[in-house]
Amino acid sequence: MSVRSVLTFPNPVNDYAARTTAGLVVVLAIIAVAVNTPVLYGILALGFVLRVASGPTLSPFGQLSVRVLVPKVVRKEKLVPGPPKRFAQTIGLVVSGTAFVLSLLGYGLAAQITTGVLIAAATLESVFGFCLGCTIFGFLQRRGVIPESVCEACNNISLRNPAAV
Repeated sequence: MSVRSVLTFPNPVNDYAARTTAGLVVVLAIIAVAVNTPVLYGILALGFVLRVASGPTLSPFGQLSVRVLVPKVVRKEKLVPGPPKRFAQTIGLVVSGTAFVLSLLGYGLAAQITTGVLIAAATLESVFGFCLGCTIFGFLQRRGVIPESVCEACNNISLRNPAAV
């Protein structure tokens, strides 16, 4: 297995796996806010680093979702384009990284508030299937900030669910 194959974000992505991973993020983020220690904010940020780099491949939460929870509990597949999900993970990395740095600097309350934003976004994804980062991705793509070539499936409805084609 090459480094390139490991550091590749999947496209398409099973939306149920993404939602399940978001649920696990919510649990860890709530614990991080309750305990309010840099270690937990760091673990939260590290999870996002791993998911941005490789999707579920290197992420413990991603692996738990893809290999255990979705196949054995959810038992559904809904394929969605990968680039918006990677963009959403990148936003999660920025937010959790900010909370981690704030916590390291002794601004625990600010880290908790920042993580609260992450909890809200991950809850929307997990519970309602509304990916805030994906919505921002679509907005930026429609405005030409993100080139259409980054995600052709985002603009072509026939490509949105390759399993159905």
